[in-house]
Amino acid sequence: MTMDFTRRLFLAGAGAATASGALARVAAKAPVPVNPLVRQRADAQVFLHTDGYYYMTGSVPEYDRLVLRRSRTLAGLSTANERVLWRHEKTGPMSGFLWAPELHLIDGRWIMYFAAGPSGGGEDVFRIRTFAVVCDGPDAMTGTWTVLGQLTTPWDSFTLDSTSFVHRGTRYLAWAQREPGIETNSNLYLAPLATPLTLAAKPARLAVPTLDWEIRGFKVAEAPALLARNGKLFMTYSASATDARYCMGMLTARDDADIMDPAAWTKSPQPVFKSSPAHKVFGPGHNSFTVDERGRDILVYHARDYEAIKGDPLFDPNRHTRVQRFTYKPDGTPDFGEPVANGPLR
Repeated sequence: MTMDFTRRLFLAGAGAATASGALARVAAKAPVPVNPLVRQRADAQVFLHTDGYYYMTGSVPEYDRLVLRRSRTLAGLSTANERVLWRHEKTGPMSGFLWAPELHLIDGRWIMYFAAGPSGGGEDVFRIRTFAVVCDGPDAMTGTWTVLGQLTTPWDSFTLDSTSFVHRGTRYLAWAQREPGIETNSNLYLAPLATPLTLAAKPARLAVPTLDWEIRGFKVAEAPALLARNGKLFMTYSASATDARYCMGMLTARDDADIMDPAAWTKSPQPVFKSSPAHKVFGPGHNSFTVDERGRDILVYHARDYEAIKGDPLFDPNRHTRVQRFTYKPDGTPDFGEPVANGPLR
């Protein structure tokens, strides 16, 4: 299958190998990103594609449409024109909320995963399942997008945050889902793909939220994001309720391990990224990875710049897309540090 750069995957050395020319052209004159990078865009996806553009999508506060923007620079995403690719339908299972879009190039086709529920109000709007739309041409910004179908998993249950990546020649899907018989809101799963919407094998359950920082408000493990570095795979994820308690955890596996074996993955005992009252950044999570114009690793995530929320956090519109650089510890694991304050990225 075709290699791609997507929301939740950034392979070791891939950015420099495939986009070095584009990076070299813009690095010297690239403007400095300013946080928040894009306001009122949650579940942020930013990636540098091989065409030299940064692409970005995310959830809008109205949860009614799928959007996309692109820019030659990371900072330029702040003011880049945004196109509406698709709107929710008038009736049916995709007529209500649209959550967490994910753009992927799979076998030469642009595909956007997203989660959706029916309209009508009440609990039924949270009957969330995962679907995909597909573009009819090579340019994701100008092509026509239509519904490809619904993701098929072993259970007809709450499903969201699907992401696809290629590891050692096999394309995988990682996602969050509520499994019948397990009293959590969502767990993390992994499976190879037969097609973009069908699994090629029984899924592996990689993580169940059990630690105290994973179950605050809700028992949540969601939004997997894969980073391959230093001979290891790091799968970050988000946990707990979507207010200031929201935070990031991480699973780690060896690059040469059988990643379909849950025992190959080790869960970090503490959050790897959490709220910073000192910097006024609250509820960081639902992240992705990219690189800046100089090829340095960048963490992309959403957060609010205040802690107090009136009503349901999901309907507070001010989860903003943010970016910051990160480094690595002596053992090769990422060190995300503390969320940086608003202002120019240093």
